Amino acid sequence: MIVKKISLVVTALFSLSMFAQESAEFSREIKQDIKLSYLDSIKSTFKKEPLAAKVDSLWMNELVSLDIYDDLTKDIQTINKDVTVDEELPTELLKQRLAAMNQKSPFEIEYNQGLENIIKSFLKNRKKSFSRLMALSEYYFPIFEDAFAKQNVPLEIKYLAVVESALNPKAVSKMGATGLWQFMYGTGKQYALKIDSYIDERSDPLKATAACSEYMTKMFNIFGDWELVLASYNSGPGNVTKAIRRSGGKTKYWDIRNYLPKETQGYVPAFLATMYLFEYHKEHGINPERAVVKNFETDTICIKNQMSFKQIADLLDMPQSQIQLLNPSYKMNVVPFYQGEQHFIRLPKDKIATFVSNEDQIYAYVKHDAEHRSTSSRLAVKYAPKAKPAAKPAAIDNSDYELYKVRKGDNLGAIASKYNVSTTELKKWNNLKTNAVAIGRSLKIKSVEEAPAKSNSVIDKREEAIAAADDKEKSKTADQDYVVAAGDNLGSIAKKFGTTIAELKELNNLTSNNIGLGKTLIVSKASPIIEEPASVSTAIASNSVDSFKKKAVSKNIGEDYYVKKGDSLYSISKKYPGVTISDIKKWNGIKDEDIKPGMKLKING
Repeated sequence: MIVKKISLVVTALFSLSMFAQESAEFSREIKQDIKLSYLDSIKSTFKKEPLAAKVDSLWMNELVSLDIYDDLTKDIQTINKDVTVDEELPTELLKQRLAAMNQKSPFEIEYNQGLENIIKSFLKNRKKSFSRLMALSEYYFPIFEDAFAKQNVPLEIKYLAVVESALNPKAVSKMGATGLWQFMYGTGKQYALKIDSYIDERSDPLKATAACSEYMTKMFNIFGDWELVLASYNSGPGNVTKAIRRSGGKTKYWDIRNYLPKETQGYVPAFLATMYLFEYHKEHGINPERAVVKNFETDTICIKNQMSFKQIADLLDMPQSQIQLLNPSYKMNVVPFYQGEQHFIRLPKDKIATFVSNEDQIYAYVKHDAEHRSTSSRLAVKYAPKAKPAAKPAAIDNSDYELYKVRKGDNLGAIASKYNVSTTELKKWNNLKTNAVAIGRSLKIKSVEEAPAKSNSVIDKREEAIAAADDKEKSKTADQDYVVAAGDNLGSIAKKFGTTIAELKELNNLTSNNIGLGKTLIVSKASPIIEEPASVSTAIASNSVDSFKKKAVSKNIGEDYYVKKGDSLYSISKKYPGVTISDIKKWNGIKDEDIKPGMKLKING
């Protein structure tokens, strides 16, 4: 019996060992069948030389965010320098600090009520923004100081980049001024900054700062006063000389300020206020956010062949957004190769080491990738099915049409009623297949004469009312969406779609400004007019959508609404059926969408 048991155990152990051997051989066979891609095979030969930590993703978001740029630009344009701001900062203490700053600066820093108001306004509303700006300054200020020292320009000019662009090299103004120093196209060309399809050196921190330094030196040779140099940088030398003449020959900024353009009147005070906040941030409890990477932790390398940011990112195992961040002058996310010109790319030093150590393999992969793409595109053209030529639409004489830009709350029925045309005609003139229209689109509307009698249009009006109702039903589900791409932030998306950051956050239930790559955001929501069934006939008979809206809110005639924190014109209009943002603006004389908590608004005024 014992012998039988022992034989069974031996047999079992032998079977297990045989099974394990077969499994190992099988797994070895599987591993042998796995083929590496060309990219992986290239990367497997790379030498690993880690020298520095990776850049934190939050830091990259801060560097490309347009939020602060939009906020500061609006502040400088709208702050009333003559209105006292309630903020705890004794005037005598401020005078002492300004006097101390004046002693160690070539600028004439003198106390005045306008400067005090701007400083207090920044302290009251922009503490968090300045905390972020101070983190950004750790990356950019060393670049500025180096360039200014070479030209003997006051180092305090570095604070001007905060006022100009909020330290964002991708900032673009409404007039097209671009980069950290906001050069216009002509000025950029004047100072030898390259601007073409691939490159815009106005966004290059080094070259744009050198151009700014050269401009400042020339203007100081003309005016001999640094405050006037700053004013000329903002409004142009011509406007400064005009202001000098109108003031009776005075040559101090504070004496000619009232004769300068309105935006320039707040420009120099904003610069001095920024300098003050950077100098005395600790005293006001502003704690700078620390930058993960500084400029000296990066280096450049000359590129010998054209390559894309994606190719570099794939090869060096780094996010493409990081390359965009460090190389903002390349517009197409491609480093071009021009014969006889050198183009450099800036990378963290550890990535530079990997690149230099493996240049041959890197350029071999870039060549292989380019050839593969070229072959794929040729095959796609060769074997693509030939499409039948589309019928050309009938030519439209634009002289017979006027343009209407679609605003929030609009729909085809309302627009058709406004211009006394039908929705069918609107769709025909604009090649529309559905009743949905995007905010910001320009619609062609043919000029027509007024109908002589109302009786002939009753049927058409009923059709338009039905179409308008259909528009409103569809608008409930036809919200306009946007998928977040690399480099996007709430500020840039809001600017792209003509809305505000607050409205985007409200529409998408966001509690912060952070958004994930690939997230789908609602950028505009239809604003349907809520109708009561009994009012439809009234709307048809009145031949006017506006008169219908007034009847729909007749219960609230003359009502006042006090703006609460977090309110926007969009959210307020939703509280009152039939009221649009345009109505609220018209009733209250509002030109833009700037409203503040505590502000009283008339509804149906």
